[in-house]
Amino acid sequence: MNEPSSQSHEDHGQDTVHIQMDGKNFPIHRGRRSVSEIKAACHVNPNYVIEEISESGQPTLLDDAAFVTIKGGERFISHVRGGGSS
Repeated sequence: MNEPSSQSHEDHGQDTVHIQMDGKNFPIHRGRRSVSEIKAACHVNPNYVIEEISESGQPTLLDDAAFVTIKGGERFISHVRGGGSS
């Protein structure tokens, strides 16, 4: 799926790559993306939290105000926000 590109360097950040959320692949533009953008691209409930899974398999909880540099191949999981009181 990697095709040679004759595009200029200005739109390098607009390349579409795939990330994995809850075991499913989703397309997203490469570059710095907010957690909200990632949730929207992967059809995740905005009230859920997401965690990024490292290459070693360790999850890291991502704050809703955080940004992630997407290069392609990143893995995430989503789940109901925990620790709240009723």
